[in-house]
This record gives sequence, structure tokens and C-alpha cells, in this order.
Amino acid sequence: MSRIKGKETKPEVVVRKYLFSEGFRYRKNVKDLPGTPDIVLPRYKTVIFVNGCFWHGHKGCRHFVVPDTNREFWIGKIEANIQRDARKSAELEKLGWRVIVIWECELNPKVRDMTLLRLKENIINQNKGDNKC
Repeated sequence: MSRIKGKETKPEVVVRKYLFSEGFRYRKNVKDLPGTPDIVLPRYKTVIFVNGCFWHGHKGCRHFVVPDTNREFWIGKIEANIQRDARKSAELEKLGWRVIVIWECELNPKVRDMTLLRLKENIINQNKGDNKC
């Protein structure tokens, strides 16, 4: 487990490179915000979490399988991660931030382009109703 990375993961880098190429400017891993979001778009008041399917318990995903060894430990750990994610998202929303979660499986090459296009539209369309510049 010591080799597990929390920052600069491949899925996170894919999302960041796409956003930058589309003209979005962001901050990475902002520790001042609850949950230390992976990507923060201050202009759009939006945070993005790029979650690994296993570590964050993506229900219904083929990548989320509880290991057979030490099962109770893993169930407890992943359940705690899910609860923490929900708590931190609620805190961010209470502070006025919009929270977007992208799952690792949504960045597989077969569906990556569609996921990233939806992300871009989601960020842009969210601000259509705002009167901010």
C-alpha cells in the first residue's frame, strides 16, 4: 500500500490535460478546501474529484471488488472512504462550491472522449445562468 499514490494519478493527469487544452485554468490539490479536491476551477466555483473505483467504492463497477483476504478490514476502510467523500462534498456545497466526481472507469479509452466532453459541457452550462463575468 506504500506505493499507492494520492496525487498525480494517470486518470487525474488525463482530466487536467484535457481541461488545460480546452482553455480552463485550475489549481491542483487545494489543501484549504475540505477533502483537498484534485482540481479546483475558481472561476467556475467548481471542484473535481477524480476517484479510483476501488478506493472510493464505485458501486456497480467491475473495478470495485472487495478482496477475499482480510475482507472485514477492506469493507470498513472503503465504507469509511465513502462516508468521508459524502461529508466533504456536503461541506464544499455548503461553502458554495459545485462538486463533480469523475470515476476512473469513465476514463477508459473507449469512453474517455465522451466523459471529457460531458465534463466540459457540465462546467460551461452550469455558469450560463450566472451574471458573473
